[in-house]
Amino acid sequence: MQEFELIAKTFQGLEEVLAQELTELGANNVQLGRRMVSFTGDKAMMYRANFCLRTAVRILKPIKHFKAKDADDVYNAVRKIDWSQYLDLDTTFAVDSVVYSDEFRHSKFVAYKVKDAIVDYFRETQGERPNIRITNPDVKLNIHIADEDCTLSLDSSGESLHLRGYRVATVEAPINEVLAAGLIKMTGWQGDTDFIDPFCGSGTFLVEAALMACNIYPGVFRKSFGFEKWKDFDAELLQEIYDDDSQEREFTHHIYGYDINVPTVEIALKNVRSAGVSNIVSVEQQDFRQFKNPSEKAIMVTNPPYGERLTPPDILGLYQTIGKVLKNEFQGGEAWIISSKQELFENLGLRPSFKVQIFNGKIDCDFRKYQLFNGKLSDFRAEGGKVKTDEERRLMSDQRRFRTKRDDFKKRYDDEDHHRFDDEDLDPEYLILRRKHREFEEVHGQRKSNRGKAGFGKREGGYKKGNFKKDFKKGGDSSRKGNFKSGGEYKKKGFFRADGSFNDAE
Repeated sequence: MQEFELIAKTFQGLEEVLAQELTELGANNVQLGRRMVSFTGDKAMMYRANFCLRTAVRILKPIKHFKAKDADDVYNAVRKIDWSQYLDLDTTFAVDSVVYSDEFRHSKFVAYKVKDAIVDYFRETQGERPNIRITNPDVKLNIHIADEDCTLSLDSSGESLHLRGYRVATVEAPINEVLAAGLIKMTGWQGDTDFIDPFCGSGTFLVEAALMACNIYPGVFRKSFGFEKWKDFDAELLQEIYDDDSQEREFTHHIYGYDINVPTVEIALKNVRSAGVSNIVSVEQQDFRQFKNPSEKAIMVTNPPYGERLTPPDILGLYQTIGKVLKNEFQGGEAWIISSKQELFENLGLRPSFKVQIFNGKIDCDFRKYQLFNGKLSDFRAEGGKVKTDEERRLMSDQRRFRTKRDDFKKRYDDEDHHRFDDEDLDPEYLILRRKHREFEEVHGQRKSNRGKAGFGKREGGYKKGNFKKDFKKGGDSSRKGNFKSGGEYKKKGFFRADGSFNDAE
């Protein structure tokens, strides 16, 4: 198949992680950009990128690069494209715009000019116009303008890729799925130890870690992708990618989640079950002050409240407690914490061995590593312990070099006209789904029947007989027989069972 240019968008700070993912997936000509990674590949690579990548927000396929000094130049360039290759009169479409230019001060106006050009093309060539639909269009277009450089692309993803499809319940201020996966990858965790999140919320870190540990691709839960409505959509090729579970692997450790709030624990359990990973993930109600040193080697990755969207009564005291518990009960472990304020990190009373700048939405955060050990640092190093890996040193060096761009990024982010369509958390579809949770469940909870309509019914139910995807869609235990640890050995007093009931027995 013919190769072509592709662009994978991501969050600030995750560009290198995404580039590594693409390289491992087999993409060619991988190049880093700001909040994006460009690469080349064929149709199969584009499908795999959407299906397999954990740290991409969306995959764009550029169809035209051009120069424009004003909106009229944009209109004329777009008008010259043969739109019959991409759209029909019965095809609905929408245009998103991202603008970084002194000449183009209103991104919505740029989007309107692109829409006008497409509509005028069809009026002049066919005498009628296609319809525009803001939410759930058949074809989604993206125009990116940096100074005079313009790129018009087809959005192959449709809805943002962070909308995995396994989240059936949520809490206030959940961490984005793409960001969660990127942070876990940044730690270097390979599923070779237990995994702990003591402030698990809705369970995003838990589910993303479980999928990563078993190498289950996030695309298995998606209802659909944008490219499924394109004229050249290859249903058999997507089915082949969907059915390929050869890369999945057994996870021989366990993932533990805790939260002080009982309703929150129940929400996390719902999402864990929806993702089909309840056999390797336990969720319990527990105050972090009760945390005890685990018997097995473990890594901790967590997103405690930091007073931006959730504000506990004594947030400084909370961070003091976190620091004390880690020093006393997590010796020999490795803890990674994302938070937004320097004074909160200072209240931990711990010295980070690694830190990297991350933007959680528009909140300026740091992601910091704390290496916990007994005794003196010199003794720890003498025994072969590493506070900081070579890769972490390189990343920190890069951070210092680009630190001057931090304020500039924040300024752009605060400008609504510049990030209205660029911030994936503010995508129109996501705003609707976030406000109306029931609609979210309806959209993402019925892939089986929808796939059948799209031509995926060559096998019974559209899936391999007995594989993970089929079991998941039937609502049963989604693990393969013998693949995961039995959940029974993790049950203890106060443990929430997979069915949501509470085990109060010794």
